[in-house]
Amino acid sequence: MRTIPAPHWRGLLAAAGVAAVAVVAVVAAAGDVYAALGNPAPGPVTSLGASLLRLVADAAGVVCVGGLVFAAFLGPPGKAGRLSPDGYAATRTAAGAAGVWALAAAVLVPFDAADASGRPVSEALHLAKLAVLVDAMEEPKAWLCVLAAAAVVAIGAWRTLTWRTTVLWLGLALVGLLPRAIAGHVSIGAWHDLATNALVWHVIAAALWTGALVALLVHRGSGAAREVALRRYRRLATWCLVVLAASGIVDGLALARPAGLSTGYGLLLGVKVVVTVVLAVLIIFMRRRWSGGTAALVVEAVVLAGAMGVSAGLAHLVPPAFVDDPATVGETVLGYDLPDPPAFARLFLDWRPDLLLGVVAVLAVAGYAVGARRLRTRGDDWPRGRFWAWTCGWATVLIATSSGLGKYSSGTFSLHMVIHMTLAMLAPVLLVLGGPVTLALRALPVAGKGPDGPREWLAALLHSRFTRLVAHPLVASVVFVGSYYALYFSGLFGEAMRYHWAHQLMNLHFLVSGYVFFWLVIGVDRPPRSMPHLARLGMMFAVMPFHAFFGVILMNKQTVIAETFYRYLSLPWMPDLLSDQRLGGGIAWATGEIPMIVVVVALLVQWGRHDDREAARLDRRFDQGEDDDFAAYNAMLANLAARRQ
Repeated sequence: MRTIPAPHWRGLLAAAGVAAVAVVAVVAAAGDVYAALGNPAPGPVTSLGASLLRLVADAAGVVCVGGLVFAAFLGPPGKAGRLSPDGYAATRTAAGAAGVWALAAAVLVPFDAADASGRPVSEALHLAKLAVLVDAMEEPKAWLCVLAAAAVVAIGAWRTLTWRTTVLWLGLALVGLLPRAIAGHVSIGAWHDLATNALVWHVIAAALWTGALVALLVHRGSGAAREVALRRYRRLATWCLVVLAASGIVDGLALARPAGLSTGYGLLLGVKVVVTVVLAVLIIFMRRRWSGGTAALVVEAVVLAGAMGVSAGLAHLVPPAFVDDPATVGETVLGYDLPDPPAFARLFLDWRPDLLLGVVAVLAVAGYAVGARRLRTRGDDWPRGRFWAWTCGWATVLIATSSGLGKYSSGTFSLHMVIHMTLAMLAPVLLVLGGPVTLALRALPVAGKGPDGPREWLAALLHSRFTRLVAHPLVASVVFVGSYYALYFSGLFGEAMRYHWAHQLMNLHFLVSGYVFFWLVIGVDRPPRSMPHLARLGMMFAVMPFHAFFGVILMNKQTVIAETFYRYLSLPWMPDLLSDQRLGGGIAWATGEIPMIVVVVALLVQWGRHDDREAARLDRRFDQGEDDDFAAYNAMLANLAARRQ
């Protein structure tokens, strides 16, 4: 069994102790936080136990993520796509942490249900009462989702030997961190849309940073491999610090508001600010002095553990915004009110930023510009049309999600359908014409004899079984069109509209499914399975009728989709929901045809250019006496002559 040096053990134990002390201190100093919500106090066993268990679950999830990050991206690679010995040891650590994570999530189901309802945990242990509490609350449901994700990661990581499967389990582990976060305080009240989006960045950045640090202390390696791991960790920590600072400001203002910064809740937010400053000092100054030695890493781990303990304690407190500023119906459901009808000026001037897809759009355009400039700097050409296609595609996403169109789309079905068609049909067409994968493979440096880098990681993911499955023409077509019918005609849409995270997941699904489909049809990047142009055209024509039928069904449907949601929202300027739904069906039918026509024209142009290039190639070979058909004809004549002789 791999042993950890004593200084690392002492450092990790000290970090764990600091986190536990922070949680106990916050819960003890908070007093009775249940009276503000109208609940009785459940007792110290339930309240303190739930907070400590949350800390254990969060810490185990972070260690799991860190082990997988180390195995996939920080540690030295193995041969033929397999993990190195250090990477394999890191995945075993991740599997053990995932098991603890799953166990803590299972115990937290009754503890969190009892804590949120103000009852002793002994009452929640009865199966009948627990079922009622779980059905009425979101946090216990979130822990059940965490339990499922952690259990799968524990089993999968324990048997993992290859780099690609390690990345798969890392993605699932990061997803498993989100349910508990987005079902907490940030999901309630005014501005919860911005707070939820910011918390997604916050949780992922904190897990990557803290988990990678723990993995680096446990699986430290030696020689050049350790230097590579330290260098990559420093870059990761720097970016995570920026993300944590920005997202923490948004969440703090959304939950505390300026008036609440003077309360105990605001005091804890101030502690997190101080911790962030200390971490920035460690990154900028201390590492230069200590060269990333063990002492610097241990100090960093202790400071991060204190921040994690404060965060776990904050989950026990009631944010001042809940008490001082009661939310309206619109703020409860959407995060904001829509008192006025969607006039032209409001749709295009009344912006509310989407901190998920909006930030991704800005980063994607910036990264693309850097890659194109790198090619031109070394003398290679990159078509400007592709750059503008990529930029216009992400500008379309930004307008659809962050402008007044995105703001009003949550309240009206017709504008929701505008956003749906934009994200699923228009934006993906522009994005695939940009050829981002081809640009990345040309712009990223080749690792050579050194450890694998981003270019090698991207190439491995493109040739993985998961990518081949997702990019199969049949799978891509069924997901692209079938999701329309499954979402809107099954009752799923009405349930999803109640939650901001589900609304964001819908937008992400529209964009990704559209991108994969149009990647296969007209994409500049080569897909895992090459298809002739006639097959691409047939794939396009096979999908078009189903899309048209969807719009026709919506226009003729006699019942309102998601009626309960829209009735509860009860916008004063929306008197007829059925007419708005029929308008949405007309939008789906009309706007879906225009991108399809553009795609067909682009496909025919690509087909014509391919034929021209093929004809030019054959002419060159014929001029050089290398024509395959001519050579085959001469060989046939020679064979006949030989038989006659």
